[in-house]
Amino acid sequence: MLLGRFGLLLMVSLAVGCGAEARLDFKGTDISSSSALLFAPVPEKRRLALTDHTGRSVTLESFKGKLVVLFFGYTHCPDVCPTTLSDMAQALKSMRAEDASQVQVLFVSVDPARDTPEILRAYVPYFHPGFLGLYGTPEQVAEAAQEFRVVYRKHVQAGASDYLIDHSAGSYVLDKQGQSRLYLPYAMSAADIAHDLSVLLKAS
Repeated sequence: MLLGRFGLLLMVSLAVGCGAEARLDFKGTDISSSSALLFAPVPEKRRLALTDHTGRSVTLESFKGKLVVLFFGYTHCPDVCPTTLSDMAQALKSMRAEDASQVQVLFVSVDPARDTPEILRAYVPYFHPGFLGLYGTPEQVAEAAQEFRVVYRKHVQAGASDYLIDHSAGSYVLDKQGQSRLYLPYAMSAADIAHDLSVLLKAS
């Protein structure tokens, strides 16, 4: 007898629940759990080598000791990207200052042709002064996206002089040790984002 996706998730959740270690109360998806294998099979340790909007070469090791929230998008995005960055900023503002200072939000541009360092420098900190925009060559961006199972492609509408980019809309959270821990879906509320980040900080 074949089980649907929900049935499989339920079975795995029950199996996990029988273990000695209780799961943390996250609103997003805990991708370090067994149930994540049915959702986003990705390596725990991931690589990323890009340049931030200040001109500094960075890797995920550069942010060890902080929670890292990673989102892939582009500055010409009409809705998903500004909404996500606004929600992230609101989430940090609602957290205790000492907790918010332990979170680093990274915005990785999937539009290297248009998102120059100057544009990222003006765009990303507009939402929050602590946010960093990351860029790289098309090959570097593609490698980083592949590490996080992020997909994107240029979309040119008939008769348009410019283009849009279709891209994955969720965000990943890495813990202080650089381990992939959470997946936050698009349109998750700022309150729920703040909740998950606070829970993960307490568990770190």
